[in-house]
Amino acid sequence: MRRYRHAKIVATVGPATNTPEMLKALFLAGVDTFRLNFSHGLQEDHARVHAAIRALETEVGRPIGILQDLQGPKIRVGTVRDGRLDLVAGERVRFVLGGSEGGKDAIPLNHPEIFKAVIPGQELLIDDGRVRVRVVGVDAAVIEAEVVTAGAVSNRKGVNLPGTLLDLSPLTEKDRADLAFGLELGVDWVALSFVQKPSDVLEARGLIGDRAGIMTKVEKPQALERIEDIIRLSDAVMVARGDLGVEIPHEDVPGRQKELIRACRLAVKPVVVATQMLDSMVGAPAPSRAEASDVATAIYDGADAVMLSAESATGLYPVEAVAMMDRIIRSVEGHKLYRSIIAASEPGEEETPPHAVATATAVLAEAVQANAIVAYTTSGTTAARVARKRPAVPILALTPSRETARRLSLLWGTHSVRTDDVDSYEEMTTKACHHAQEEGFAKPNDMIVAAAGIPFHTVGNTNNIRVIQM
Repeated sequence: MRRYRHAKIVATVGPATNTPEMLKALFLAGVDTFRLNFSHGLQEDHARVHAAIRALETEVGRPIGILQDLQGPKIRVGTVRDGRLDLVAGERVRFVLGGSEGGKDAIPLNHPEIFKAVIPGQELLIDDGRVRVRVVGVDAAVIEAEVVTAGAVSNRKGVNLPGTLLDLSPLTEKDRADLAFGLELGVDWVALSFVQKPSDVLEARGLIGDRAGIMTKVEKPQALERIEDIIRLSDAVMVARGDLGVEIPHEDVPGRQKELIRACRLAVKPVVVATQMLDSMVGAPAPSRAEASDVATAIYDGADAVMLSAESATGLYPVEAVAMMDRIIRSVEGHKLYRSIIAASEPGEEETPPHAVATATAVLAEAVQANAIVAYTTSGTTAARVARKRPAVPILALTPSRETARRLSLLWGTHSVRTDDVDSYEEMTTKACHHAQEEGFAKPNDMIVAAAGIPFHTVGNTNNIRVIQM
């Protein structure tokens, strides 16, 4: 089941796609990693989907990644009088700590951390910014505000506070229960919502350890202020443009996307671009031209993966959406300008021997026109270092770890295979040739380039390159 593209596809599972038949159809259409959104559904529903994906993995004989996306804290207004309040620009309103069924003078906002953190002059964005109010006064239990952008506030609408650092853990009690459940199932990745600072990632690491990779969702502007530390502590990053676009100006999102992709490439961490990529296909069989261009931009930027949300979870055309994303990726990667754009956006190299060897592997493979790069990897680091170079040559990652093979389904240009470890040069050569041929990357008399760490079984020590004639 070789993919003839480098960038990967992540698809969210939902009511439209949670059957074994639909999961298989999505995989065959191009899905590499499935996302389980724990903001919706019951644990037992996710357990059934997880079991179906693992059964599919066995059937097709390919590692498939599973991403658990935790809900995170959701800041919302409470219930309001008659279920709806129509706010007028320029009028004064009051938010109160506690209470329910309030009017404009007592809109319930049962989040004490907001009252502690907000100051006059800051804005509260309600319902994804459709309604904006500016704080004019605050005390321990009351926020006085002036309506800037008029609109309706109804029950349980979300509230965003751009520029306000909240004393709030990214893990609620629900998240902790869901996390324990997901780790017990054996998910490969955990997406962490509402990250504001590096210590939020460390908190999650204390609970997860090495049982799954941590994917930090960048959706808060506070995270951008410490992004290098956050990326360093994470195993992967998701550019969550929906929430991020609520809290920073829309026109800043494309530039931030490019910055984040570049920073993740430099740090050798997979990066996923998400939110509304083919949103029209929730209800239509084809995307808009702007959406096709949006997916293409992420690929030209060098993203490891692009993600479908409602398109595959609740949409009318989930398989078609995956197939369309696959077609866009392959078209971009085959375009005459793709290689030059990718090369121009390449980040600087870290001056360490493992990084230098990985870079040399990619350069050498292209120079000798090799059919594949074979990366022997235990943790996935060797494959990731080679992938950072974004070589034109496909990467065949051989690993003894089932968990690593599944996580690598998210990594750009990498086709992972679980196999026994090697103990000698001769075995390395024999196994590289065998799997390159078996997986359809090379045939007798072709050239491949292998990268490994010597001595074998040493994690993260990429120090050897070998050119092999099949």
